[in-house]
Amino acid sequence: AVLFDELEKIGPQEILVPDSATATNGTPRSWLDRHAHCVNSCEDWTFSFGEAYRRLVEHFHTGSLEGFGCEPLKLGICAAGALLHFLHESQKTALDHIRSLSTFNVEQFMMLDHTTVRSLELVLSSEGTRKNSLLDALDLSLTPMGARRIRDWILKPLVNNKDIDARLDVVELFKDNPMLRQDLRDRFKKIHDLERLLGRISLSTCTARDLVALKTSLALLPELLRLLREASSPAVGRFVDSWDSLDDLHTRIEEQIVDDPPFSLKEGNLIREGRHPELDRLKNISRDGKSWIASLEAKERQRTGIPILKVGFNKIYGYYLEVTKKHAERVPADYIRKQSLVNAERYICPELKKFEEEITSAEEKIADLELKLFHEVREGIASQGERIQHMARTVSEIDALLAFAEGAHRFNYTRPVVDEDTVLEIENGRHPLIERIDPASRFIPNDTLLDCRERQIMIITGPNMAGKSTYLRQVALVALMAQMGSFVPADRARVGVMDRIFSRVGAQDHLQKGQSTFMVEMNETANILNNATARSLIILDEIGRGTSTFDGISIAWSIVEYLHGNDPEGGPKTLFATHYHELTELELVLSGVHNYNVQVKEWNDEIIFLRKIVPGGSDKSYGIQVARLAGLPEKVLARAREVLYNLERSEFDEVGRPRISQTDETEEAGPQQLDLFSDPRALPLIRFLETLHPDEMTPKQALESLYHLGELFRKSKP
Repeated sequence: AVLFDELEKIGPQEILVPDSATATNGTPRSWLDRHAHCVNSCEDWTFSFGEAYRRLVEHFHTGSLEGFGCEPLKLGICAAGALLHFLHESQKTALDHIRSLSTFNVEQFMMLDHTTVRSLELVLSSEGTRKNSLLDALDLSLTPMGARRIRDWILKPLVNNKDIDARLDVVELFKDNPMLRQDLRDRFKKIHDLERLLGRISLSTCTARDLVALKTSLALLPELLRLLREASSPAVGRFVDSWDSLDDLHTRIEEQIVDDPPFSLKEGNLIREGRHPELDRLKNISRDGKSWIASLEAKERQRTGIPILKVGFNKIYGYYLEVTKKHAERVPADYIRKQSLVNAERYICPELKKFEEEITSAEEKIADLELKLFHEVREGIASQGERIQHMARTVSEIDALLAFAEGAHRFNYTRPVVDEDTVLEIENGRHPLIERIDPASRFIPNDTLLDCRERQIMIITGPNMAGKSTYLRQVALVALMAQMGSFVPADRARVGVMDRIFSRVGAQDHLQKGQSTFMVEMNETANILNNATARSLIILDEIGRGTSTFDGISIAWSIVEYLHGNDPEGGPKTLFATHYHELTELELVLSGVHNYNVQVKEWNDEIIFLRKIVPGGSDKSYGIQVARLAGLPEKVLARAREVLYNLERSEFDEVGRPRISQTDETEEAGPQQLDLFSDPRALPLIRFLETLHPDEMTPKQALESLYHLGELFRKSKP
């Protein structure tokens, strides 16, 4: 499961597996089904530990892999060695730019499974596009590197509060200093994608224009360093201390490569004049040849008396003297016919032939020498790949933090307090996406207070469309943004570091796996229950609705009880949205459960969604009113009211089934909430309870009533 989740985050373009990992028909195993389009296989022996280890130490020129911190990771070594073999075979080039191995532990970051990534719309929206995802909302970066860094941070929130605070310090510095922020962003606009440029340079596929783009970007590094130093803040000290302006690389490109080279290396004109004496000499021959041709043309016109004689060139025949057939009788004897056209003849003469040999030789030498010099520059730059990679990462991080600061400024975000406690407290929290989709409509903020004990679980009731799912998601997104090191859409936020966020929101069939909506829901819920800890945050929406009502309530009830538990360390912070109003009774028996509902106002048989989360359970679902808003025919709505009224009156037939089919046109449907646990045998007990008025009873009457209730209860039991 962890491997699958990591693959989902990376979104690989190509996956390499052993031949034995594919079925006999060539179809990958089930865990790779989702990525079957990008799977390649390699011989099994390339994945063997001995072969992989040998290849890696040979490539890195080391005696062991201990220096890379991966010596104990045998499967990782097998994969890395096989990948190196595959790259060597497919690229057909040296892999000198691969100079190191690095590892990471998934526990260094907040764990997010693929279900959570999808349901929270972190990098892709529900439509499968980047638009209206969290990435779309947060990405105000100015470089492709910064955009990739933000995506990486969204999928790998931090779990060390010191590291989180280090990012928040930088964001706060940039947010509070608009001039500094703008000066930096103005320069970031001009920086090219250093990581992609380095990739092409290292793979020997770059052009001279790529080197110029690199030079242009490197020229900005000293300016960026100056601005960061002038900030005089410890927040950016780690960037300043490790800064490398790469002046030597900038100088090398500036001195060797022309400012505006052609798109193709074959076109030449790559190297500056004055950098290589032999190249300059050859270029002088080529350049002087043009004036020589002009003088030859004038001289031959005068010698032959042919006024429109001209010297030309094409790639097939080379240089030639062209004479129209009208003047063919004037052609001298030393002209040798080279080509006949409809209206002209083309010739070569000894003097032009000698010149052609010299100029062609010079141009070939120029092309070869320029290409050689260009390769030397490129290889010199590639040899410093680690330095460029370091600065590419630094630039991407600063760009991402500038984007967070810009977003905090534009959208009124605030700095969260992130600590080692287990409290999640949000004051006037907002959904970072919804509030921007319709800026004309004021977003209603809401508060949240959760911990792992006294306020562990919120049961949230309310009608459809009232905003329950939005509220659940916004709480999770605020927590995630805080652990990314971003400011958050709230007036105030305190976030105890969380190890995981689980989201079970929305329904989805996996028909290709033979799984119904309910089965998918149960699989995902099982994953949550088996992996959540006291430091996890869980958001659950409408658990149990994919089966019968009684089954659904029973499952939802037991899930809440399980999450509440009796662990001395506490349980996971949980927001549980439901239409099962019976679950609100859990507040009476579980100390960590608290009921909330989304406020709704009724007016003239219509409902107005107030979007406010308030304490207490909701006593109505307003399903028929929501159906009316959706445009269901009035006849359907009227019949629905009749059926609802029969259910709410608890009218049962002789075998205990509700008489939902009967029509009652004389009474108006009542407003009472259906008690789905009702049973006809319990009706006498219920009616007697309705007659009791405890405040008006004497102690003796109360005791007698209690005995009578006990007798009625015994009679109601099956």
